[in-house]
Amino acid sequence: MLITFEGIDGSGKSTQARRLVERLEQAGYPVLSVREPGGTALSEAVRRLLLDPARPVDPMAELLLFSAARAQLVAERIRPALDAGHIVVCDRFYDSTTAYQGGGRRLADLDWLHAFNRRVTGGLVPDRTYYIAVSPAVARARRAGRMDAPPPGGDRMEEAGEAFYDRVVDAYEQLARAEPDRILRLDGEQAPGTLHQRIWADLEALLARRYGTLTPGRG
Repeated sequence: MLITFEGIDGSGKSTQARRLVERLEQAGYPVLSVREPGGTALSEAVRRLLLDPARPVDPMAELLLFSAARAQLVAERIRPALDAGHIVVCDRFYDSTTAYQGGGRRLADLDWLHAFNRRVTGGLVPDRTYYIAVSPAVARARRAGRMDAPPPGGDRMEEAGEAFYDRVVDAYEQLARAEPDRILRLDGEQAPGTLHQRIWADLEALLARRYGTLTPGRG
């Protein structure tokens, strides 16, 4: 089972992804936790290129680099883990490309990206995507207050302007409306514990519907 987390930078999605992984491990499930871009030697090298504020990247090159990192991650780690019966929890997946490069960078429409993303992943589609929805203003305030926040100019993606993030949010909202059976939209302004419990309850129900059991090792 492939579970992905989406949302703009500062939404709290990474925190929720970590909490879910911990909860699954405590329950005895075999879990692989990965992030995008990253998770393999090649993908981590691409991550450093993409986030380097000193290295200008053309928007189309950006889309292709993110997608190359994803293709490697799927082939090298995600598919083998799924084949072995693991639950894979991924902090970002191809919806980020649709939102950030399609919406934020205005590179392509949703239909084109829909087909492109599935070519990149060899047809792999998340079983559930948790979209943690917050406004750009809330996310910006959270990023500014983070202990690990990069200094100004320290992260090329996080330093994008307000209009860029408005477009990213619009794209995420379009995705949530277009695929309600896959994407669960959650209010990211809820307390983290409350949000985690909502996610856990949904995943428990999904596991029960899919496998008819909550026995670890059947995910």
